Amino acid sequence: MKRAVPLALLALAPLAACGEADMADQARAKTWDRNPFFPREITMRQPVAGTVPRSDPARPAPQPETISRDLLDRGRERYAVFCTPCHGQDGRGAGMIVARGFPPAGDLTAEPQRRASAADLYDAISNGRKAMLGMAQMIPSADRWAIVAYLRALQLSQDAVAASLPEPDRARLEATR
Repeated sequence: MKRAVPLALLALAPLAACGEADMADQARAKTWDRNPFFPREITMRQPVAGTVPRSDPARPAPQPETISRDLLDRGRERYAVFCTPCHGQDGRGAGMIVARGFPPAGDLTAEPQRRASAADLYDAISNGRKAMLGMAQMIPSADRWAIVAYLRALQLSQDAVAASLPEPDRARLEATR
């Protein structure tokens, strides 16, 4: 028994040396520090061979110069994923979450949004407006521009006169009624 007490104290001795662990106040190397531990004595490491760098989805991209069918198709697909739950398929602000009790989302076909520049719409998607959260981290920049292009097409389609459609499209529209 007398032998057990010194052994127990010996086992607890390292714990007494721990003190208060504060991870915010510890020795660490910064990116550009000299570090003799590594080759070339720099702290910053080169990427492992064969790795693919991750691009920042929030980084802005330039506005496309032309709107192609592929861009509109991509915009329609991305709009369906990210915008339809709040704004609805027609963009009037009555999406699925509104039907479940949330306040109505903005009407994307209203006159203020029609007058807004493409850059303003892109900024609203990126940074949010009013109750809308910014989507820059979730939607890559090129896809945000595609959504803006699709939104313009959606705005034009809302008040289109059926008589202004080409005959094949008008016939297809009549067949769906």
